[in-house]
Amino acid sequence: MVESTAPPGGARRGVLFDVDGTLIDSSYIHTLAWWGAFRQYGHDVPMAAIHQLVGMGGARLVDNLLPSGRDRDEDEDIMASHGALYASHWPSLRALDGAKELLGQCHAGGLAVALASSARQRDLQVMRSVLEADAFIDAATSANDAAESKPAPDILEAALDSLGMHAANAVYVGDAVWDMKAASALGIPAIGVTCGGIQEAQLRDAGAVEVYQGPRHLLENLGSSAIGRLLALQPKP
Repeated sequence: MVESTAPPGGARRGVLFDVDGTLIDSSYIHTLAWWGAFRQYGHDVPMAAIHQLVGMGGARLVDNLLPSGRDRDEDEDIMASHGALYASHWPSLRALDGAKELLGQCHAGGLAVALASSARQRDLQVMRSVLEADAFIDAATSANDAAESKPAPDILEAALDSLGMHAANAVYVGDAVWDMKAASALGIPAIGVTCGGIQEAQLRDAGAVEVYQGPRHLLENLGSSAIGRLLALQPKP
């Protein structure tokens, strides 16, 4: 269920943030967890191939990496194994440098802030505790809020709905090709960050209008970014 403290109305401006690999340094942990889950069921999938698809929903990732003629009855078990292996790394999760400050600066400027994540609800709760930024977050989505995972735009649509906001008034920040494609499907300007391990050229090819090294780099350039342009439109106190 979408968590929201937002009042209704369509005139708000705001920023949607992916979480894994964008605000939390977890992309390679997910890669390792998927690698281990595949091996538990006899599939030797290279980590490099897995990493390129992190950010997709689990069912899409499994379907793209395993042979079409496999025993699909195992897919749910593989996804459950990934979840368990990832959970074993919860104590190691860390916020990326500048993540909390970036959320705080957007909030202080009057923009609505939503976490547009397709993580499991429990994983999202853990990552929010790591961020320690709930005071700056107006809404958050989890895997329960979308029929289709990224690159489908369902998660972003759910986040927009939770904020009572139109796509034309939003900017999205993410680290994966699938984030860029999901935002492009709704006509939302997408800012890419390379801290999840995906190269700038790949993010731009997928639709990123700007690319930064991570939250700190974006924060340092906030005024000239797509977020800065939204901030400039906010009414002055």
